[in-house]
Amino acid sequence: MTLLAVSDAVTNNLALTQLLDPLYLLQETWLKNAVLPAILAIVFIETGLLFPLLPGDSLLFTGGMLAAQGSPNIWVLVPLIIITAFAGDQCAYWIGRKIGPAIFRKEDSRFFKKQYIVETHEFFEKHGPKTIILARFVPIVRTFMPVLAGVSKMSYRKYVAFDIVGAVLWGGGVTIIGYFLGNVPFIRDHVEAIFLLIVFVSILPAIITVGKKVLARRGAAPAEAAPATELAASANEAH
Repeated sequence: MTLLAVSDAVTNNLALTQLLDPLYLLQETWLKNAVLPAILAIVFIETGLLFPLLPGDSLLFTGGMLAAQGSPNIWVLVPLIIITAFAGDQCAYWIGRKIGPAIFRKEDSRFFKKQYIVETHEFFEKHGPKTIILARFVPIVRTFMPVLAGVSKMSYRKYVAFDIVGAVLWGGGVTIIGYFLGNVPFIRDHVEAIFLLIVFVSILPAIITVGKKVLARRGAAPAEAAPATELAASANEAH
């Protein structure tokens, strides 16, 4: 039984690894006969249908690398990826807008509080443009960020404007980088790590701001509790 469990675990890990390997998907599976539709379908599923476990940056990079070898045509690939990435985010945004009212009708619980949604809305109104663009380059985050924007009812006009910028920079930019630099081993092997580092440096000020707010709240909690303690002590003395 133990051997069977280990075998199943190895098989599942191998399948997941292959699923996340765009070169394997586009060259070793039946998808090799439909590279362009496969890339577009994966991009839409990852960005629009809340399924984050798919290759993102590496898929676009690989698509550009394959285009440099002759197929698909780079002049067709880049515009279609941009359009698909935009359409995927729009789908996810409106999913969020549709489920948002239902979430607000829920009672507060240990893991959900309406205040979280209010704070998310405030965050998007203040930092939304940059967040929408940078989220494109972060795995998993790019899948759920549009949904959160929809749930928090971020201004749609603002969302669309910066979502277009994000689709062009991510969909078009990463593909073009793959087209020109796909044969550079270091970049090819570390493309996602490079993008994550760039994004981390970009959002570091926001992380620091959030950290300060969390610390301020923790410091405020004991301060609020102190008057209550003093009041209780005074009541006991009176008795």
